[in-house]
Amino acid sequence: MKQFSVLFLLFVMLASCKDKPIEKEGSMETVCNPMNLNYRFQPDPPSRREAADPSVLLFQGKYFLFVSKSGGYWHSEDLNTWTFVETNEIPTEEYAPTAIAIDDTVYFLASSNSKSTIYKSSDPLSGKWSVARETLEVPVWDPAFFLDDDKRLYLYWGCSNVNPIYGVELDYGNNFSFIGSPKELIFQNPARFGWEVPGDYNSNVGVSPWIEGPWLNKYQGRYYLQYAGPGTEFKSYSDGVYTSESPLGPYAVSLHNPFAYKPGGYATGAGHGSTFSDAYGNYWHIGTVTISHKHVFERRLALFPTFFDEGGVLHSTTKYGDYPMQIPRKKIQNADEVFQGWMLLSYRKDLSVSSSVDSLPPVNMCDENIRTYWASASGESNEWASIDLGEMVDVYSIQINFADHNADAFGIEKRLYYQYTIEASDDNVNWELIVDKSENLKDNPHDYVQLAEKVNCRYVKIKNKRVGSGHFALSGFRVFGKGMGEKPESVAALQVLRNPTDRRSVELAWTPSKNATGYVLSYGSSADKLYHSYMVYADTSLVINSLDAAQEYFFSIEAFNENGITYSAVLEKTE
Repeated sequence: MKQFSVLFLLFVMLASCKDKPIEKEGSMETVCNPMNLNYRFQPDPPSRREAADPSVLLFQGKYFLFVSKSGGYWHSEDLNTWTFVETNEIPTEEYAPTAIAIDDTVYFLASSNSKSTIYKSSDPLSGKWSVARETLEVPVWDPAFFLDDDKRLYLYWGCSNVNPIYGVELDYGNNFSFIGSPKELIFQNPARFGWEVPGDYNSNVGVSPWIEGPWLNKYQGRYYLQYAGPGTEFKSYSDGVYTSESPLGPYAVSLHNPFAYKPGGYATGAGHGSTFSDAYGNYWHIGTVTISHKHVFERRLALFPTFFDEGGVLHSTTKYGDYPMQIPRKKIQNADEVFQGWMLLSYRKDLSVSSSVDSLPPVNMCDENIRTYWASASGESNEWASIDLGEMVDVYSIQINFADHNADAFGIEKRLYYQYTIEASDDNVNWELIVDKSENLKDNPHDYVQLAEKVNCRYVKIKNKRVGSGHFALSGFRVFGKGMGEKPESVAALQVLRNPTDRRSVELAWTPSKNATGYVLSYGSSADKLYHSYMVYADTSLVINSLDAAQEYFFSIEAFNENGITYSAVLEKTE
């Protein structure tokens, strides 16, 4: 561990604070991860929802979202409100689809162990597709198309704990035939890359990771080949990136890896996704969130702002990545422009409920763990849950994450929607209706509601009217806004100890901050590129096992609570 001079610390502090979030009053529409989609129940038991491995395409002014085993796909005009297209004309029951627009046609390809078929549509809104090529030269799993500026088309694929990521050029003017033989592009290397080590916290040393889900972007003449690991069931599920001067390599690992990584907070995981540009030239990474409770493949989706810095380093901002953010309607320069500044008000607060299943207590809905949930004794309209926020606060938005306890739903069913109301109170006696979803007919299992105006209150209560299947159950009753008190004190000291026998691992410890709810550790390959982040609640120590053993790192820390964020002047370095 090495200390820096006070002058250098102050310089870094001032440089890092110049673009901090501006607290906004809610003039724009916000969203909150996990994305609020009608995630489909899978057709086989156990009854659970799933969506993963997303691929986003901007085509004719609309965004199209293709995901694994969905029974269809979604489209949107604003990356916020999504409309589902049900179809059986493409293999929507397969994993990890990809799509690309060439001229006025969209081409679609999904994973297969036997026969890989390319489909096409000039009107994907209709759900109508036809076959473009019946069988590729070899079957591919986790495919990804890439069309270069010179209109040359490439295909990438790979999903294995043994085999690498492959790539080949396609001749789409000649029935998508391979041009040459596939090339091996990225191999697993967990001995060096901690982010490839399996486990929620990259701690299952000696176990081979799954290297999968390639995706290619081009930026200022350079190619960025991303890939996922170490496994979809882990909180550490992330996307790494290699770069090259050519679409088929050779590729070299980037200094910033994994570029999309979110092991902490409520919605964890950011792997096996796609990185795309919106209509304003902003980049986004959409990745896979792990739940893996009812089933190992129980998963959701999350959207993160993504950037290329002045040196061409690709980085996705997952910091406060499951708090409210805006979807901008202009070109932005950094994630501070979309972070709303609304803090979580509901963490570990006192709860009252109508009833509970003994093994699923109320505390589970406010513990910031998507894998745990509270379940009432039934799905009847007399079930409710109430939060005492502890003091009067300004509430701006609420996220209701339904848990579908004991659901018996399979596939797409019209009965699957939730109806409820939310009330607010100053005294736990007199209540005001602030959200009315009593007539809702949409299936939104991660319903996010931004209030038309902020509500100053102490208590928030949700009342069930109807669930589509199973019990009234919540994995997250999350209330966002601003407290009336002071921000936490700055963290005075941060200790950083690199593991001398395993440089993939580092241990951090810090002095507690008065009134802090939690902390965010930021770190990266240089003092001005602290692009990684790791959120913890209450803890004052952390072990990170996802480092590149051949690289040095810099670390900083900030404390947060319901009233805001306090940045620290502390900066530490590991050789």
